[in-house]
Amino acid sequence: MPEAGCILGFDYGKQRIGIAVGQTLTRKAQALTTLQNQDGKPDWKAIQRLLEEWQPVRLVVGLPLHLDGKEQEMTHTARRFANQLHGRFRLPVSHADERLSSVEAEQILAETCGPGRYDKQAIDKLAAQLILQSWLEQNCIQ
Repeated sequence: MPEAGCILGFDYGKQRIGIAVGQTLTRKAQALTTLQNQDGKPDWKAIQRLLEEWQPVRLVVGLPLHLDGKEQEMTHTARRFANQLHGRFRLPVSHADERLSSVEAEQILAETCGPGRYDKQAIDKLAAQLILQSWLEQNCIQ
């Protein structure tokens, strides 16, 4: 069982990073924000500000896998991002299967906002919420 407290979840992409926040005690996650990568690199200063504000005890990074569970190029890129998070901020980092999280996020937004009435940032932060929610449900037993 992970340490009790706040957890930040990340949906890493080459252009944007969706971020969600959750609590181990309530086992609930909510979408937080989406950061734009700068020249293909994470905005480390913005990530640091979020870490200072939320004081998480752990970070969760979604791993994009093929539907059959095999790794792909983005899996390695997301792992590298997770390793960089750990190296820079010295927080425990867990991985979570994120298969179809963006598809599910887009479906939810289409149902709640109407087709095409949302942007990619909304998809990314909702995908991060779905990834973190799934991780919390699997790893935080009440």
